[in-house]
Amino acid sequence: MTFPFTSRRAFLGTAAGTAAASLVAREAPASPRPRRLKVGLASYSLRKFSLDQAIEMCRAMDVRYITLKDVHLPMTATSAEIKAAVAKLDAAGITLMGGGVIYMKNDEAAVRKAFEYAKTAGFPLIVGAPDPDAVPLVERMVREYNIPLAIHNHGPEDKSYPAPQDALKLIKDRDRRLGLCMDVGHTVRAGGDPVRTVAELGDRLMDLHVKDLRSADNDIQVEVGKGIVDYPGLIRALHQRNFAGHVALEYEINEDHPEAGIRESLAYLRGVVDAVEAA
Repeated sequence: MTFPFTSRRAFLGTAAGTAAASLVAREAPASPRPRRLKVGLASYSLRKFSLDQAIEMCRAMDVRYITLKDVHLPMTATSAEIKAAVAKLDAAGITLMGGGVIYMKNDEAAVRKAFEYAKTAGFPLIVGAPDPDAVPLVERMVREYNIPLAIHNHGPEDKSYPAPQDALKLIKDRDRRLGLCMDVGHTVRAGGDPVRTVAELGDRLMDLHVKDLRSADNDIQVEVGKGIVDYPGLIRALHQRNFAGHVALEYEINEDHPEAGIRESLAYLRGVVDAVEAA
């Protein structure tokens, strides 16, 4: 089957195309059948908004899956406050896929606090960035709490985990509940190929943060589908391995007014998923 994404990208390259795509994203009905791949949102995309505002925006954009950043669910919150926040997501029909990114030093009290927070919230997954010397401690907590943790890579500036493969080296012989969250944009900037990375990580790939880039040489982001990342290839690779984790859009552009770009990016991702799953 041929995927017409190149022509769509060219269409979206014009100002009129961008406006039209945003309108289509707003007006398009929900997919007539459930998607196997869980396309959702990393709440960091809405970091300038309160949790209540973020939930309303998600409902308006038909976002059904979310990973919460601590700006929306503070790690300092009480147990009652955490449970109340999660209840709001449930009431809105939004499935909580995890929390993070949570940074972790080699400090047992601090790491335990993070896992207690995750336990209270009912996170099925922690997206984490532990220091390399904290990985044995994190593995112990993963076993104790039975909460998987996926290490997030942050590109060339990250001295520990530029690409997912760098984290894989540290966990490949450890508990299978230690895995990886591939940040697609950062992986490309680190010289990696996200499509090949899916195969290289195997079942250690537990989560994705997706974004698109104008060029592999810098961190200038664009709406998903308008950049250099091969999302049809990536979605096909995820589909072929029956990936069950979260494909979370992490939209970092125009933080004060992100909704139009989020809609456009989600519309593109959903369209690719629908085409791949129908093939």
